Formats: sequence, C-alpha cells, structure tokens
Amino acid sequence: MKISICNELFEGWSLERIMKFISNLGYDGLEIAPFTLADDVSTINKEKRREIKELSETYGVKIVGLHWLLVKPEGLHISHPNEKVRIKTIEYLKALIKFNHDIGGKILVFGSPNQRSVLKDVSREKAWNWAKEVFKEASRFAENYGSIIALEPLARHLTNFINTAEEAIKMIEEVNSPSFKLILDVYSMNDEEKSIGDIIKSSGKYLVHFHANDDNKLGPGFGNTDYIEVLKALKDINYDGYLSVEVFDFTPGPEYIAKKSIENLRKFLKQI
Repeated sequence: MKISICNELFEGWSLERIMKFISNLGYDGLEIAPFTLADDVSTINKEKRREIKELSETYGVKIVGLHWLLVKPEGLHISHPNEKVRIKTIEYLKALIKFNHDIGGKILVFGSPNQRSVLKDVSREKAWNWAKEVFKEASRFAENYGSIIALEPLARHLTNFINTAEEAIKMIEEVNSPSFKLILDVYSMNDEEKSIGDIIKSSGKYLVHFHANDDNKLGPGFGNTDYIEVLKALKDINYDGYLSVEVFDFTPGPEYIAKKSIENLRKFLKQI
C-alpha cells in the first residue's frame, strides 16, 4: 500500500512547495481538491496543466487524483429538480475528468456532501434516480480517459444521501461501469453500525481508494480508531491502492499533521 496526502491541508502553499515537502517525508502521492487551484478547472490552461504534471514527475510524487469535486463553481447538484442544474453538473464532472487526466491523475473521489444531499420536496426515489443518471453519464465519459469516479459513503451529519458502504455499493452496481467504484473513509466509517473491519471486507470487490484519517477529524493514529484492524482488513482483501491522508481539523498545522500521519501509518503497516 502506498501513502498519499490531500493538498487542502497546506493552506496557502504552492503545489511545488507541497510536493517538495511531502516528497522529503516519503509520501508517494498527492490528492488535489480542485477548488484550491481555481473556481472552475476549465479556466486552467494547457501550460498550467503540463506544469503540474511536470512538478509531480520532478519530485516523484504521483498525482493520485481529485476530491471535493463540486465545491466550486456554485450551483452544482446531482439530484436537483431543475434538469439544467443536473446537466451543468455532468458537464463539470466531465471537465474534472479531463483536467485530472491532463495532470496525471486517475481517481476522482465523489464526496461533495452539499451537492448530493436530498433537497427539500424531492423524494428519495427521484433523488436516487437523478443521481444515478448523472453518475452513469459521467462514468461513461471517464471510461474514455481510463479514469475512475470513486463514490464515498459519508457520515450522516455530513449528508442525508449515501451514508453507508452498502448504499454506495447498491449505486455502484446499478450504474454498472468499470469507471465507477468505491472509496472508504475511516472518519465516516466510524459513523456506521458495523465494525470498520467488516465494512472493508464486505467491500473488497469494489474498493479502489481509501482515506486515512481518524474519529477526531485528524490524521491516522491521532484518535481512537484501531488502525491494526483497518490495515489487516485491507491486507485481507489484497488492497494495493493508496492510503490517502485527509484531515478536517488543521489546528496542529500541516507540517506536524503530515509528518505524524506518515509515521503512524508506517508504524501500523510494520505491525501487520
């Protein structure tokens, strides 16, 4: 298993500074939140895209992919009752797929809680079917780029739509595309009634990416999650993708969080 980290932790840092820093710590990859680069990735020209890819190659840090996909621009939603909003959302997902491909990424993590929650006066059935159509079209487009949209179950306090791995897998099976798979997130799995180990083992067929964090919104090993259980379960399903550090509490500072997170993961990996 390789180790990556998400860039929004490093608020105000250039991509070059981030890559140099995490490369020195031994990280294998970087996951990028596109809103940290531009409100609309369509405005990022070919030269800038090439520059990002070249930085990745220079520092030996793979661009794993993108996450927080729909934070910007405003007005995106996968199950909005206005068809024009859904079409706009599909078109932006396609723009993200192109951008991700251009900078060398493969995975697009679909979390975006606010842009997926079931809206007032929309039935869950309609929301499900509208979201499925968005995912189907975006996934078909992703197939052409060798990219994968990874659907992320999120904790109930973050969104009211797709809160468990079981629900995500149901959507994945209905979309039925090789470019539509599953990501699991430790923080959100702590909200499920099943043990994290059981969730991972029952999801092995679909899992392509993994967010390593903890129950206190900090990095892996900062809270109470049993990471030996987590990593043993990943090993049992022969997971060989990235453990991507994503935190929601930046208080300890990016340098400390990044350094301690990779130290903890390496320690846990040695133990298994």
